[in-house]
Amino acid sequence: MIIFHRFLIGTAILFAAGFAVWSFGTYRSTGQLVHLVLGVLAALAVILFGYYLKHLQRFLHR
Repeated sequence: MIIFHRFLIGTAILFAAGFAVWSFGTYRSTGQLVHLVLGVLAALAVILFGYYLKHLQRFLHR
């Protein structure tokens, strides 16, 4: 079950990273602040999910 959980978190990291890249690119082309905010939030999600994935054993108390 932990392997599947790691797979889901890895998928979430890839999705958030792709969304962050898309948001920053859209911000560069349109200049709309909402895309910059979305990109920063998605990048923050990548960092937090990465930290969670790296320390998963600690979160599961094993």
